[in-house]
Amino acid sequence: MNAHERIGAAIAAANARGEPALVAYLTAGFPRRERFEADLRRIAAAADVIEIGVPFTDPMADGVTVQRSSRIALEQGVSLRWILQTLEAMSPPVTTPLLLMSYLNPLLAFGLEPLARAAEHAAVAGLIVPDLPFDEGDALHEALSARGLALVQMVTPVTPAERLKRICERSRGFIYAVTATGTTGRNLSVPAELTDYLDRVRRLAPVPVCAGFGIRGREQLERLRGHVDGVVIGSALVEVLEQGGDPAQWLRTLRGRAGV
Repeated sequence: MNAHERIGAAIAAANARGEPALVAYLTAGFPRRERFEADLRRIAAAADVIEIGVPFTDPMADGVTVQRSSRIALEQGVSLRWILQTLEAMSPPVTTPLLLMSYLNPLLAFGLEPLARAAEHAAVAGLIVPDLPFDEGDALHEALSARGLALVQMVTPVTPAERLKRICERSRGFIYAVTATGTTGRNLSVPAELTDYLDRVRRLAPVPVCAGFGIRGREQLERLRGHVDGVVIGSALVEVLEQGGDPAQWLRTLRGRAGV
């Protein structure tokens, strides 16, 4: 099984249990760099897929919570190279599929071919790049595909129908269905227009569909049930880590299994 196929398999396994998959986000090295491995392992105990944020000086798609976490991680010297080296050195490795969420500049500075090679060695299954235009993603897509890694594509409620179809056909791992235009961290409402959009994406997508941006609690997860294959939990989980909470226990409460 290729690395990108492991992502879909993990999401399908959650669905087979009758629940949406949880794609859990943390900013690498936040709140403290020395806690990264421990935090990653705790989250892996409850999440189906993990999205590791590469800190960046101008995270344009992110709200204040992730902006703050990115700044604090950068102040501690966290970099893309450090993340990849840390992941490669972890023993035993985390078995939950890992994705890197990075803006484009750090990837270009690293080099696309060296990045794909280092990601493979670090057991990273794929990347999410929110500021990479779909029409300019061929080079990264090819570098990752050559090693069986995913480039997870993002769509929004305003993505035109023909473009939506092309993006769905190109995505590996899953489709990241952004719930609303704007930045992460807001508290999402789930109107009928949103579920209609998600249903439309699912009809087109050959891979699972996961909704992200603004999903902060169990009520939202329940309202999205049946319309997506999984949900991305970002800012709310970053806040749990910031406050010193148990991320695995908190993630389990989203499924009504806090005591498990």
